[in-house]
Amino acid sequence: MHRVLARPALLALATLSAALLTPVGAVRAQEQSAAPLSIKPARASERRTVEPRVSESREPRSASDEAAIKTRMNQWTVGLAAGLPDGGFVRFASEMARTMDDGDNMRLIPMVTRGTTSNIADLLYLRGVDVAITYADAFDFYARQAGLSNINDRIRYVLRFFISDVHIYARDEFKTLQDLKGQKVAVGTAGVAAAHTGPLIFRRLGIDIEPVAVGGPVALEKLHKGEIAAIVYVASKPGELFSGKKADPGFHFVPVPYTQQFSDFYYPTSIKADTYPGLVAPDTAVETIAVPSVLAVYNWKPGSDRADRVNRFVDTLFTNLARLQQPPFHPGWKDLNLEAQVPGWQRYPYVDAVLERMKKEANVGLAPAATGGLSQQDRFEAFLESQAKAPTSKAEKEELYRSFLDWSRKRQR
Repeated sequence: MHRVLARPALLALATLSAALLTPVGAVRAQEQSAAPLSIKPARASERRTVEPRVSESREPRSASDEAAIKTRMNQWTVGLAAGLPDGGFVRFASEMARTMDDGDNMRLIPMVTRGTTSNIADLLYLRGVDVAITYADAFDFYARQAGLSNINDRIRYVLRFFISDVHIYARDEFKTLQDLKGQKVAVGTAGVAAAHTGPLIFRRLGIDIEPVAVGGPVALEKLHKGEIAAIVYVASKPGELFSGKKADPGFHFVPVPYTQQFSDFYYPTSIKADTYPGLVAPDTAVETIAVPSVLAVYNWKPGSDRADRVNRFVDTLFTNLARLQQPPFHPGWKDLNLEAQVPGWQRYPYVDAVLERMKKEANVGLAPAATGGLSQQDRFEAFLESQAKAPTSKAEKEELYRSFLDWSRKRQR
């Protein structure tokens, strides 16, 4: 005896059958036609209308319509050479792209590249790249090895990113850099910072080594097996390779003295026990050098389309710095100092104009977006010092602080 299905069950069965019989291509087309999620709420004056989905009855776009769409989408799109997929630069680039997205007004496209040194070549020669993240000493390769004496005129920096320390970790028998002469030294795979900075350090000191293109845990394993004498590792402290590592008898960090040979791109620093308590003896430090990473742009001719695009990139980045300095973004954003200079580099001229404008608008020091690690309270105290009449009571100070917060929020919208 056949049962008669209830109406709700029939409807559910019909819906399931329709879904199963729908062609896969149609499902994908429906998914792709969905409007993308907005990264941030747009201001009323900037809200864009979403075009309706294309239906079968709609007339195809004309060639002029297609050309207009292409022009609009490319007008304020900027390509950023970021680095290797597993490198730290890619995260910074991704966070910038998410934060700076402003529809047709600004779109930043991070690119996975061959690494830090090649990012300079991409900025010089690759079509569509106007911005790159690299290390300051990458100039050395192109100025000396590639013979580009005018590179300082063609590439400028927007800001200095985080500082990365040079770690040279070796067997105990090698006490100094000179002891590594003729030895096998792991300098990392092509594209990483150590692959460029490591050989450069030894070359400048006149020490011939045998570079080995391995890095990370693989290099550390080869060191412990005695297959290599030392490792060159470049990273901001604490470096992931050594972070949390327990005592390692028979191995140590080799000092890298700051000498005249490193006065162009580097800073003196040290590796301390509080950073790697298992590898450095208490109350001691190992001297070394540090290299800054750089957000660089091509120095296009002022007034050109590409220069206007880079200028808008700078404006949008600085406007969003306050947001980038908050969770969940990388803590390194809080350490930015917009006034910091990069040895051997020249600043992009438009940055100076933006900083000067921000100072005037804030009426005290730098604007909230450019104060680096200062807290909101610190900025308020600076704001108080700039006032002609200081508050005479706690209530007046709290009222002024509420006004300051409201003013700050309005400026960051």
